[in-house]
Amino acid sequence: MSLYRNAVWFLSGIHQYTRNGYEAASKDFEPQDLSVSVVGRSFMITGANSGIGRATAMTIAKKGGTVHMVCRNKDKAEEAREDIVNQSGNTEVHVHVVDLSETHKVWEFAEAFKKQHPSLNVLINNAGCMVHKRELNADGLEKNFATNTMGVYILTQTLIPLLQKSRDPRVITVSSGGMLVQKLRVDDLQSEKGHFDGVMVYAQNKRQQVVLTEQWAKANPIIHFSVMHPGWADTPAVSTSMPQFHHMMGERLRSVEQGADTVVWLALSRAAARTRSGQFFQDRRPVAAHLPLAWTRSSAEEVQSFMSQLETLAFSVVQPQPDGELNGPSRPQFV
Repeated sequence: MSLYRNAVWFLSGIHQYTRNGYEAASKDFEPQDLSVSVVGRSFMITGANSGIGRATAMTIAKKGGTVHMVCRNKDKAEEAREDIVNQSGNTEVHVHVVDLSETHKVWEFAEAFKKQHPSLNVLINNAGCMVHKRELNADGLEKNFATNTMGVYILTQTLIPLLQKSRDPRVITVSSGGMLVQKLRVDDLQSEKGHFDGVMVYAQNKRQQVVLTEQWAKANPIIHFSVMHPGWADTPAVSTSMPQFHHMMGERLRSVEQGADTVVWLALSRAAARTRSGQFFQDRRPVAAHLPLAWTRSSAEEVQSFMSQLETLAFSVVQPQPDGELNGPSRPQFV
């Protein structure tokens, strides 16, 4: 990461990503955008038991939507579900226990969900992790990459046929402004080279999510794809993964509801559906996915290499059996 990128990003963040930044941006929000009922529409939210995911699930449940909470920890998920049901009065809130870092299990879950449910209107890829030591999951993938990129890729790609059958389908991925300091590195997707810095690996994964969203939008015109930055929010994940940053920013951090606002707007509002698919959003507005003069843009060849590598890795997780049949319920569509 260049000093220039770091400096520009941080100065922008102080003005835009903080609580004050949200309050300034919200003056231009259209209140009627979220005056909607979503009864009969279904929403899947990963990482829905805490932070931005929980705030998003709460708002959608209050507006009558059917909520599928995809969470790693069953006890925390059930506790969150009970709270959401009690506050919203909506009992159509369901828990699915899935660890997004366990790649093969993500695919099995998505395949089973397709068979059990007739539709899915909105998928919200919110779950993420920031592991500061290089670890591999059971499928041999680096854990940050497995959760933040491969889990998102396999879950979304597997559910696309179900989304395509649904009314007004949308996919929202919660990225991070940290991706602005990273250029897509197609020669080291799993951070095997050089010093392992969990913060920068996370930022690289978030850049990967932005590229993925752009490519999905091109390939699937029926579905509205978007990726967003929630700003610097006071979430359990931030306090645990970045304690020094959390302490330094203190009361300048956004509330979880402020961090979740654009997720909710992208998931529910008619205004969001009218925007061009594939864009990067911040405070309900599409914004540039690159800093000026930061040299973070990728060539068409680099993007193609990235997508090809993801497809190859996805197939390697779902290994062919000796008789030619694939593990699991059906052949995956990773194209």
